[in-house]
Amino acid sequence: MKTSTPATALMLGISLLILSASSATADGLQDLVSDAHRTVVRFGADPEMDWFRDNVKEAKGVLIVPRLMRGGFIFGGAGGSGVLLARDPQSGMWSYPAFYTMGSVSVGAQIGGEAAEVVFMIMSQRGLDSMLATSVKLGADVEIAAGPVGAGTKAATADILAFSRAKGFFGGATVDGAVIAAREGWNEEYYGHPVTTRDILLHRGVKNAQADALREAMAKVAGGVWAPATTAATAPALKSN
Repeated sequence: MKTSTPATALMLGISLLILSASSATADGLQDLVSDAHRTVVRFGADPEMDWFRDNVKEAKGVLIVPRLMRGGFIFGGAGGSGVLLARDPQSGMWSYPAFYTMGSVSVGAQIGGEAAEVVFMIMSQRGLDSMLATSVKLGADVEIAAGPVGAGTKAATADILAFSRAKGFFGGATVDGAVIAAREGWNEEYYGHPVTTRDILLHRGVKNAQADALREAMAKVAGGVWAPATTAATAPALKSN
């Protein structure tokens, strides 16, 4: 099997970001925020996510990607869009969401197309600072590791921990080398005027009431109050191609 060159991998990664970062409408962005809310509810109710629930209150922020898609080719690609919320260290309150896209490339046999709900828990100031840049490459600009899932598991020391509800999706180095890019144009569309990720996450200078349900769900999970499994089951099932 042929391996990819760095240039090939870079071009594929850029292509994935371009495809996932097409223009978005306000309604489409609200759908993404609503999907992120449902993801938080499901993570809050999942019995395998004990460590996530117990420790998210210590996180600097969370990047929620409701659908991270992975293709079924020799040069596999993963891509998706998500929202980032930062936690205020004094009040514990969660910011309004900032928009991001993610693209990555993996080499090797892939089995069909897969979709996963993914939450990236940002554990260090370095990890949060990296998200304020135009783009960040996981595993290069910041350290990333798979988050512990299930009873008795321990967390690796990393800037960012990745949690997925699709079993086996993060085997090996699937997200190592992925590029996460801020979508300033999407932020402007959602909040109705030009605004930077720093304004949203740190200065907290914007509001959109349609994101309050997401922020409240994060507060409940971080506060140890999460939805019962029956509630999570009512959320639409994750779709895959």
